[in-house]
Amino acid sequence: MLETRKRIIPVLLLKGQGLVKTRKFGSPTYLGDPVNTVRIFNDMEVDEIVLLDISSTADCKMPQIELLKEIAAEALFPLAYGGGVVDLDVAAQIIESGFERIVVNTACSTHPDFVARMCRELGSSTVVGSMDVKTRRLRGETVFVSGGGIAVKSSVLDWAKRLEDLGVGEIMVNAIERDGEMNGYDLDLIRRVSDAVSVPVIACGGAQSFPDLATVFSAGASAAAGGAVFVFKGKHRGVLIQYPRPSDRIAIK
Repeated sequence: MLETRKRIIPVLLLKGQGLVKTRKFGSPTYLGDPVNTVRIFNDMEVDEIVLLDISSTADCKMPQIELLKEIAAEALFPLAYGGGVVDLDVAAQIIESGFERIVVNTACSTHPDFVARMCRELGSSTVVGSMDVKTRRLRGETVFVSGGGIAVKSSVLDWAKRLEDLGVGEIMVNAIERDGEMNGYDLDLIRRVSDAVSVPVIACGGAQSFPDLATVFSAGASAAAGGAVFVFKGKHRGVLIQYPRPSDRIAIK
């Protein structure tokens, strides 16, 4: 796998005009206003933030361009956006609004030609292929799209290679059953995907603490992403925006 600088990436979920955090892709908890949240993260000097609009694909809605412009205007760090992007003009609008990268998930299944074209015209480094994986008791590992609603008839590693063949510059792997649970990453999954492709891998799903972020790097990932670990504090999961301090970053890397 290609070497890249190790990054620590909060993944924020946009639903309507507000941010939420899910558990196993359901039961969303409201977190707050996205613009205010970005301002808080500015002071923490985050590496990057991935913003996923979880209502765009499900409701077949266009990305909220004006809201994205507001968010990007406040951010002092790189931003990636995912949710409902199936048109090159829309992708260009998102980049022009101040986002540096586009995350595609369902489109890799429903509009693969579009994804390949976007990679060619906007550049592979602009496109992140996202894959959501769930382990089912009788069927084993399965890749899902449409917010975990539709299974893909392909093995996990074959799907990862398909994303690479489409031209994406990076692949984000998310373990659905670990989403928001804060019980640790699926390191075996991350390791197998990292070994199977030549593009960098972002590990997501299950981070339980800041020290836990380091475990994905030994499994081959180039970036550690998470949601709950950056927005919840304590056993009662009180909402608190947080990010590793510089001293913590030294230990993680």
